[in-house]
Amino acid sequence: MVRSHIIPFLRTFCSSSTSSWNSRIAQAVSHGDAANALVIFRHLKQQSYAKPNNFTFPVIAKACGKLSDLQASRMIHADVVKTPYSSDIYVQTALVDAYAKCTNLDCALRLFDEMSHRDVASWNAIVVGYAQIGDFDCVSVLIKRMRSDGIMPDAVTIMGLTQLASGINHGSLLSCVHCLGMKYGLGGDVSVANTWISCYGKCGDLCSAEMVFSCISRDALCVVSWNAMIAGCACFEDSEKAIGVYQSMINGGYRPDVVTFVNLLSAIGEPKYLHYGMRIHALAVKEGSNLNATLLNTLISMYTKCGDLNSARSIFGGMNERSHCSWTVMIGGYSGNGDLGEAFSLLDEMEASGKKPDTFTVIYLIAGCGKVGTLESGKLIDNYTMSKGLKNNVMVCNALLDMYMKCGSEGDAQKLFLAMNEKNVVSWTTMISGFALNGNFQEALDHFNEMLEVGIKPNHITFLAVLQACTHGGLLEKGWEVFDMMKRTYGINPGLDHYACMTDLLGRRGKLKEALDFIQEMPMKPDAGIWGSLLGACKIHGSVDIGEQAAYKLFQLQPQAAAPYVEMANIYASQKDWSGVAAMRVNMKSKQVTKSPGQSIVFVDGVCCSFTVEDRSHPKGFQTFETLDSLVLQLKNETDLIAVEELVL
Repeated sequence: MVRSHIIPFLRTFCSSSTSSWNSRIAQAVSHGDAANALVIFRHLKQQSYAKPNNFTFPVIAKACGKLSDLQASRMIHADVVKTPYSSDIYVQTALVDAYAKCTNLDCALRLFDEMSHRDVASWNAIVVGYAQIGDFDCVSVLIKRMRSDGIMPDAVTIMGLTQLASGINHGSLLSCVHCLGMKYGLGGDVSVANTWISCYGKCGDLCSAEMVFSCISRDALCVVSWNAMIAGCACFEDSEKAIGVYQSMINGGYRPDVVTFVNLLSAIGEPKYLHYGMRIHALAVKEGSNLNATLLNTLISMYTKCGDLNSARSIFGGMNERSHCSWTVMIGGYSGNGDLGEAFSLLDEMEASGKKPDTFTVIYLIAGCGKVGTLESGKLIDNYTMSKGLKNNVMVCNALLDMYMKCGSEGDAQKLFLAMNEKNVVSWTTMISGFALNGNFQEALDHFNEMLEVGIKPNHITFLAVLQACTHGGLLEKGWEVFDMMKRTYGINPGLDHYACMTDLLGRRGKLKEALDFIQEMPMKPDAGIWGSLLGACKIHGSVDIGEQAAYKLFQLQPQAAAPYVEMANIYASQKDWSGVAAMRVNMKSKQVTKSPGQSIVFVDGVCCSFTVEDRSHPKGFQTFETLDSLVLQLKNETDLIAVEELVL
């Protein structure tokens, strides 16, 4: 009698205990500690009063997937086979998903095919798994099987495929997934629409992102939708459009959150928009979001991109805890603004604080050396990457190649390039671009031919570099050949930069009428860069008629830019048309167009210093000009002495 009461109690106790273990495992997974979830699971298996059940296995399989731990996934699968839950659809689906996330699609598909019953979640696990490895032929077959099985793709299917298409930056595939989602009536699902907006932005198709955004009904529109649209603008660094979207959001009665602020600040990267960044900063403080680490790092980045290093350093100095990202962003800010001395000093402080620099940290420093053109500092950071074991990374090597080329050291770049174990399209393109930059156009073309011979497929940036080499060399026939190859052989549609190169090449060869016809036949609207190339060629060849047409277009596109007026005045002057020169000056004055003074840049003790005409704002300006006057006087005396000696002789 006593025993009959004890058995139900023990069953309840065991069930309750398993639930407790399950809760601990689930909590570890949800907090991003999948490794600890596996430890807890092992402890559970060692207990005599509790055993894993059909709720335990899906959660622990999810942990294996998060860790991409194939061995652990197989061990969990082996445990499942020994239990009555081996035919449970939720357990089986979780195992399929775990195998897929471990990229073992053979095991995933074998288990999937063995399932006696499959729901949409099961299909999503295997479909997204194959999409993850880029096997879209299998994805297409699976979608057809899924439909024949009576299961239609749902929002999870479409969102999974959408995110994977954007992950590999495949715009055409993303469009196909979009069409598939519309076909199955998922266009009205706001979560799907938000995913499309975000991913179109990442793939560089802001027009499609705006189209999807505009199709969301007023009732369904939410803060996430607005944030996705602002993030899309941030991908293009289109500050003006991002601010416009934000203002529409506020006018619509939506309250921004920390994600809104982060996305909006990411879009601001020019000094002229600094005041907007400061206003957003103030609003974030008002909303209590200023303690968010991601927001603080984004603020540092925004201020450095806008040239306000003092504000960035103030935020950095006030942080209670500086993450690896915080140090890297601050170092990148100083490097990007030419203050390599402070950047290297921060690198020392970063290491002293216990944070290890990674590839992104050193890439910022390498890029800074290339921007300033200081070869000595570039070689120091090269040695540093070697000592820290970072030089095996292809991105670091590519950054070093770019730095050496920008510093004019083709020999160092070539030596590194030949020593690289792995070379990708960026490596080859960097070399081609570098040779073109340094005027060695034949070497650039030789590297392009070698690149094609080894089977590396060029991209749109590669073709831009090759066209620049043709422009520097005046190789018109080769330029046309490359321009046609890009379209016919590789299916790459030329962009505005490619058209600008061809315009420049035609113009340099004196074929101004052909260049004008080429521009007028473009499938897209020419920008200021293209008309500027034509105007520059007109200046070289003294063509007033075509120059006036190009200048007129530039006056419309850039009404406050001084360059078109100055170039056109020079063209008139070359033809001794002084009335035309006077007219340009009158137009500039009436439209209040001002010409920015030229700058001279010197690199002193790791700091980039710039000077303009009669600029006496530098702290040591008095000593500088005193020394300069002394040198001028000395030069004058030496010149007079030479003149006297020549007269005596």
